[in-house]
Amino acid sequence: GIVRIGREATMATVGELEGDEYIEIITQKVDQKYKEKLPVSFGPLTDKVVEQLRTLNKAIFPVRYNDKFYTDVQASGDYTQLAYYSTDILVGAICCRLEPRPEGGSKLYIMTIGVLAPYRCCGVGTNMLETVLTLAEADAAVHEVYLHVQTSNSDALNFYKRFGFEVGEKILNYYKRIEPPDCFVLSKAYSRA
Repeated sequence: GIVRIGREATMATVGELEGDEYIEIITQKVDQKYKEKLPVSFGPLTDKVVEQLRTLNKAIFPVRYNDKFYTDVQASGDYTQLAYYSTDILVGAICCRLEPRPEGGSKLYIMTIGVLAPYRCCGVGTNMLETVLTLAEADAAVHEVYLHVQTSNSDALNFYKRFGFEVGEKILNYYKRIEPPDCFVLSKAYSRA
């Protein structure tokens, strides 16, 4: 069968050769077909749409987020953005949390960024990230933006590197219910005078 992993497909066949079992693995590049750029509008997280965000996150992510998650993202103000297609169809969200720094100012933690499957590869995630990074760069109090990425998620690692994020520390057993459980911390620093 063919197993899709990011932009590569791997075809594995199992058979026998002179009584010995063997696995032949053929790796081939698969061109990713990008759809047209999707016109989306952004909106803030308000009390009225928190339940929509909960439903969206359940559809996108393999984990369930607790009430504190939603309290934190609501407190982040404009740093949490919801992406709407055709003005009222919620297709994605970027959820952030502002954290104080001991030396003053703050850092912005991107907790989640996700887009419903039918709307992926249409620039929605890119637009959400660009919006948040533009806000962070303009905010003199924000010195750094950071996030965690699963070590096996090379597509996400490459995505964030395109925006100037650097791969930092590797944290073992960061995730509780997914494999592999390890992550990298990616960060983007702003030099503030």
